[in-house]
Amino acid sequence: MVDTALWAPSDDRVQSSELRRFEAFLLERHGVQFSDYDALHRWSVAHPTEFWSAVWAFTDIRASVAPQTVLLDGDRFPGARWFDGARLNYAENLLDRRAEGVAIVGCLENGQRRELSWAELRNAVARTAAALRSSGVGVGDRVAGMLPNIPETIVAMLATASVGAVWSSCSPDFGVNGVLDRFGQINPKMLFACDGYYYNGKTIDCLEKLVEVSARLDSLEATVVVPVLGGDEPLTNAVAWDDYLGLLEDNAVPELQFEQLPFDHPLFIMYSSGTTGVPKCIVHSAGGTLIQHLKEHQLHVGLKPSDVLFYFTTCGWMMWNWMVTGLASGATLVLYDGSPFYPGPEALFDLVDAEGINVFGVGAKYVSAVEKAGLKPRDSHRLDALRTMLSTGSPLSEESFRYVYRDVKADVCLSSISGGTDIISCFVLGNECLPVFEGELQCPGLGMAVEIWDEAGHTVREAKGELVCTRPFPSAPVGFWNDPDGERYRKAYFATYPGIWAHGDYAEITANGGMIIHGRSDAVLNPGGVRIGTAEIYRQVESLDEILESICVGQDWQDDVRVILFVVLRPDVKLDESLIDKIRQQIRRETTPRHVPAKVIAVADIPRTRSGKIAEIAVRDVINGKVVANLAALSNPEALDLYTGLSELGD
Repeated sequence: MVDTALWAPSDDRVQSSELRRFEAFLLERHGVQFSDYDALHRWSVAHPTEFWSAVWAFTDIRASVAPQTVLLDGDRFPGARWFDGARLNYAENLLDRRAEGVAIVGCLENGQRRELSWAELRNAVARTAAALRSSGVGVGDRVAGMLPNIPETIVAMLATASVGAVWSSCSPDFGVNGVLDRFGQINPKMLFACDGYYYNGKTIDCLEKLVEVSARLDSLEATVVVPVLGGDEPLTNAVAWDDYLGLLEDNAVPELQFEQLPFDHPLFIMYSSGTTGVPKCIVHSAGGTLIQHLKEHQLHVGLKPSDVLFYFTTCGWMMWNWMVTGLASGATLVLYDGSPFYPGPEALFDLVDAEGINVFGVGAKYVSAVEKAGLKPRDSHRLDALRTMLSTGSPLSEESFRYVYRDVKADVCLSSISGGTDIISCFVLGNECLPVFEGELQCPGLGMAVEIWDEAGHTVREAKGELVCTRPFPSAPVGFWNDPDGERYRKAYFATYPGIWAHGDYAEITANGGMIIHGRSDAVLNPGGVRIGTAEIYRQVESLDEILESICVGQDWQDDVRVILFVVLRPDVKLDESLIDKIRQQIRRETTPRHVPAKVIAVADIPRTRSGKIAEIAVRDVINGKVVANLAALSNPEALDLYTGLSELGD
């Protein structure tokens, strides 16, 4: 751990922050003030009723009926009830923030760009919602989207939410079985899909896949096709987007209506990665999603009205949902669909300059990849508007922290954040009022009782253990779909410590009050009984110029486990004994002898989940002779062939 901060905010930035404005609000409303962030966080956890009611008021949540009680059964987890009696609508809270200006900018990798003003967005949602109602879609029905990250996807989702239906989406690169593994469980009444999409300079047609998906979803009553590629090929039993909206009796824009629903009414169905079986269908509430995202956007990211927010994501990753809620803070969203490296690694930074992006979000692997590509945006781009850079998806390495401040922008708040699909939000976040330390996530989220527990269930600091949340929070799932007694839900998060949310991350709280994520608990290595997080090894290996990326797993060996490291090399590099020795020395010098891999093997590719995370469990199963439960959960399942029958693993 490095004690010297890489970045610290200026006094002006701190004093003008949304967090300082919130603290002034708390002083006025509750008569409380705090010496530092830790004190504020402790209060937010100890006084959930006061804290969450303050967030509701500060962020100006719209509700037709005010809540009678902020928290009922707060000692039950799961089972706590938030904002009982409130009636609201998620879509109304997103569409009622700004009357003018640009709401959404949609960009494709082929250069296409479109703008939707706030008025145009409201009108499009009103027409789509009216069409949904005319199709018989109402409260509690499911609407699915197999779509790229384009404006129509947001329109369809907001229309779905406005009528009280439940939205669920995946990206169009999913295979047929991957789509059916998800949507087949929830019986959607409507499907919005695309005719195709662009990726890495290629045009990918989706109509053949769409025909099969539609035919095998027996619950579907209609399929609406968004013409991303612009073709006019007819599709049996489907209707084009414009024609669907044209089903209305006239061209007048209908009144935008919002069903007023309970705080815990289902809004989104999200999916676990599905690498160990059929994906779990995680149901998130409208109110819980809304208030948690508003808290994170405004108090942690510092999002203000008229800010420009970007996150590189697909519609199959929770960061899409997280980004879209930025409309509720009055932000303009910039969408991008395509490869982040097309036509070159500078593509997304070009977008930062072109669109004046203030908050720029990407995956940790993207940061590592542009560094390996030799990109130095600090020299090639203006980045004048860029204020905050977010990273998630996997732990951000120390080298990536250094790269951002050395080669991207010196005066930027680099916030590595961590949470997940399970909570549609974060446990650990950034904070523009706190310094940034190399390799550390800045702080636990306000209102989130995050602790690190050892194997005996005791809280620890500056030691590794399980990331847990000891008290209820509003964005906890309302349950799993088709889990009437809640047994699968409780087993997923509460089996390890009854009444305590165990998130499945292996982490530690640092002396600075931040956090380091060492990897997923189920992927932790255990050679000789010593627990090692895989991220500890990745941080060292991927700091070497010769290595593009890596994946590390445990192989069952002689009644123990030995560490196996697979590396993807630069095209002009070969894995010889000299490089293997260099890798091992780097790991030994910066970690411990237990971290040093028994084998280092070069591979051409690494299998990934649909959300871009490396599939450690799948690789571990393959090298240990086990069957991978669900290949459809992987974006490149063919990569697993590279790990099968390796002679190096037999000695």
